[in-house]
Amino acid sequence: QSYCHRLQHDMYFLTSTSRLNEQVVDKIVLQLNRVYPQILANEEAEKFRNPKASLHTRLSDLLKHLQKKGDRHCQEFYRALQINAEQLFNDLPSRKILKTPDPTEIDTDKEQYMLNDRGPVFFLACFSVAAGLALFWYCCNSETQVVGRARRILGFSPIIIGRHVRNICLLYLEDIPRN
Repeated sequence: QSYCHRLQHDMYFLTSTSRLNEQVVDKIVLQLNRVYPQILANEEAEKFRNPKASLHTRLSDLLKHLQKKGDRHCQEFYRALQINAEQLFNDLPSRKILKTPDPTEIDTDKEQYMLNDRGPVFFLACFSVAAGLALFWYCCNSETQVVGRARRILGFSPIIIGRHVRNICLLYLEDIPRN
């Protein structure tokens, strides 16, 4: 959906009573004039900031003017609105349509949360189990002669592996050469 169509859709919402006050409209006009002078020239900015005209009229004229100018101008209006009135920007009807989830689309934020909800302790526990199983499988493989080296590694690892687990592994390693 183009920004011009979105602006047309949001026009009633923006011009309705007490949505935008004069200060916010003046800030938007000044931003469009000073930051993007190609969007609003000085004469146009003065016309849309004229305090003699009603706020509703000035805002309606500004929105119609931007729609005539094209999609880029409407996009910059939305950017200025977001900067100067973020809550109103988030409440726009066109934003609510854009936020409506497509049932066939994957919600990446929700998917990311579902993947990361276990935390680092769960990851470390899974990694420890996998490393332990890999070490156990490697030590039990009859083709490798690493019992002595594994025994030395396990002997020097009271900090990494609990004392009881280490003793069980050492007993198992001692039983392998007997079989």
